[in-house]
Amino acid sequence: MIVNNESQIAFGYELRKAQEEKESKEVVDALAGSTVAICGLGGLGSNIAMMLSRAGIGRLILTDFDTVNITNLHRQFYKVNQLDMKKAWALSDNLEEIAPLTRLELHDEKISPDRIKELLTDADVICEAFDNAEQKAMLVGTVLEVFPDTDLVAASGMAGTGDANDIITRQISEHFYLCGDFHTDVGEADSLLPSRVMVCAAHQAHKIIQLLIHKKTAANN
Repeated sequence: MIVNNESQIAFGYELRKAQEEKESKEVVDALAGSTVAICGLGGLGSNIAMMLSRAGIGRLILTDFDTVNITNLHRQFYKVNQLDMKKAWALSDNLEEIAPLTRLELHDEKISPDRIKELLTDADVICEAFDNAEQKAMLVGTVLEVFPDTDLVAASGMAGTGDANDIITRQISEHFYLCGDFHTDVGEADSLLPSRVMVCAAHQAHKIIQLLIHKKTAANN
């Protein structure tokens, strides 16, 4: 668990007050009281984490086993001076700078089916953000089985140079949402552009925020 220093925390409360000038206190409180798990901290996951922390999510559970390399820098939320760092730790440094009140739980590991229940049990929403198709299928299948009543937001199709408006959010079942164009595979497309990857990441982040606001405000009414 990452603990911010007192000056960072004090500034965090200033940020939260500023946020209340743009959004209702009910929305700010709903997001601050929420926990989101993000599995995969690459082009999707690192940018989703950035957007959710800026939105004021209270706690993020971040899982990835990889390190930052030079091919990541054009589309992922990392810096040149973080090359060769573990992604979980590098991302936590960046998130602390922009959202001191967001609590971060870091797991530097390749998530497996037998670890999902332990790692993700506290999450209000689970976000799938893997590059690998097999990992995507494993996580989605396991989460739908182990946590059938927890909202799951996943991605499929954000590579290539196609129209950004081809990327949409679709509800697959009561608690399962899928974002993307549903056909451009990362391993098959000739391009992996930051603009298109971030459009998909924004779809995922916005759906998560939308679900949390609805869930938390409905529970209080």
